[in-house]
Amino acid sequence: MESTRTFSDKVFLVLKGLGMGAANKVPGVSGGVVAFVAGFYEEFIYSLQKVNKKAFKLLINGRYKSFYQYINGRFLGLLFLGMVVSYFSVSKILDYLIENYELYVWSVFFGMIIGSIYYISKDFDDWNYKTYTALAIGITLGISISFLDPATENDNLWFVFFCGMISVSGMTLPGFSGSFILILLGNYVLLLVDSVNALYDTFMDVFSGDFAFLDNYERMRMLKVLAIFTIGSVVGLVTFSHALSYILKHYKSITISSIIGFIVGSLGVVWPWKKTIYKINSDGAYLFDSSGSKIIENYKRYIPELHTETYYACAYIILGIIIVLALEVYGQKTRQKHA
Repeated sequence: MESTRTFSDKVFLVLKGLGMGAANKVPGVSGGVVAFVAGFYEEFIYSLQKVNKKAFKLLINGRYKSFYQYINGRFLGLLFLGMVVSYFSVSKILDYLIENYELYVWSVFFGMIIGSIYYISKDFDDWNYKTYTALAIGITLGISISFLDPATENDNLWFVFFCGMISVSGMTLPGFSGSFILILLGNYVLLLVDSVNALYDTFMDVFSGDFAFLDNYERMRMLKVLAIFTIGSVVGLVTFSHALSYILKHYKSITISSIIGFIVGSLGVVWPWKKTIYKINSDGAYLFDSSGSKIIENYKRYIPELHTETYYACAYIILGIIIVLALEVYGQKTRQKHA
């Protein structure tokens, strides 16, 4: 697989990682959908499945090159490189765009979800009472989750580990938004904003030769939280990939129809026309996170009136659909190239 991967393929793989990382951070959007539509979902799951007992034996025995080749290391390395870079670049740009152009950003994502539903369902023809039931269950669960009220923040390390396992499911299960699940669990700001900002600030301090953060209790607490969250994410990623690989192998049609249902249900989360409900204290004042942004509690959805802003939003929905169709074309060319 690696010997046939050209330099441009490697660059695009990093870009795909950027896309997955950015998608994972946006509530309602799944990084797994990016992998599915861009044509590398199966290789992604297959590579993660290789992180098993044999891989650890190779690693323990010092056979690093064999370990790297066995787990498709270059593919995973480039992909995760893109994801990591995304958390410190693309995701911050997304934060800015959502803050200043919220309607249009959600419109693009809404269009991308619609395009994803078309892409995944267009070649699926194994419809029967089982797959229709799975579809209905997926839609029901997706809609139900989108209207749940968030819990309060909890920095207990065992709970943070659990959050890591659950949130990473969005990368392996298309339509299941890990970041939205973190909102429901109450830890979205803690794990995807505050802790990431703490790591970014720490890098800047280290590069400037300032190690005063070692005596900063709050900074060290956030770094510990991020470390546990990362460990939980790795454990969840490997565990879900093995489980999903088994399920896809034995119940492929039911799984795909459930995924379609999840994605349809997630449309309620990314509905562009919604008013943001922020957290406030007992005095009615807004609560802010460490980056100075208002803390989002939930959304109130509404049907828009027809005016210029609505027309622009509809245009961005169409743009989102076009983006997914363009990714589909590229994914087909990639699969044909490596076939």
